[in-house]
Amino acid sequence: MNRQRLEERLGYRFGRPALLAQALTHRSFGTPHNERLEFLGDSVLGFVIARELFARFEAQPEGKLSRIRATLVREQTLAELARSIGLGEFLSLGEGELKSGGAERPSILADALEAILGAVLLDGGAEEAARVILALYAARLEEIDPRQDTKDPKTRLQEHLQARRINVPAYRVLATRGVAPNEEFEVECRVEALDLVGTGAGSTRRRAEQEAARRVYDLLTGAAQ
Repeated sequence: MNRQRLEERLGYRFGRPALLAQALTHRSFGTPHNERLEFLGDSVLGFVIARELFARFEAQPEGKLSRIRATLVREQTLAELARSIGLGEFLSLGEGELKSGGAERPSILADALEAILGAVLLDGGAEEAARVILALYAARLEEIDPRQDTKDPKTRLQEHLQARRINVPAYRVLATRGVAPNEEFEVECRVEALDLVGTGAGSTRRRAEQEAARRVYDLLTGAAQ
């Protein structure tokens, strides 16, 4: 597989190609896999995004910056960025994951992108990692309007309902797939009083709940317009 194409899309050439190979290896394929690099990448990503937001939005309080950061580093955003560079085609996955569409699964894509960032940190240092991260996020950072509501979907939905004196939604796990730490949860969010239901999936129950809440909120606000 020609991983140079991925390096071109990242704008970074690895001095130690083995680090990139490890970052692209899912645990289902074998060892060494990318989970330790993912841990490192998650940390450097959070720091770089926090530093950038702190510098860009001097007038914004901590709570607002935290919510913006959470939106930028969540699984959905990472998976979208991973797809934008065609990351799925470069992943090393076990046969079962390949057959089940693992190369397009948001949790796998997000984890692999974080692992790549961790690999860049080890290979090129902190400032190179920051450069790669900011290049990946350039368009999204430019689009940020701190005046917009950046609350997470569950909070936004709950506040919307409470303002209308409607009972808070109920969440229920519909299914779990896979084996830890590669489980995927499917969750239902139901607003009984309005007969609205949304479902969401994610690598944790919390992420699945947030996706389900977002879908219900979209239904609710769409019906209200």
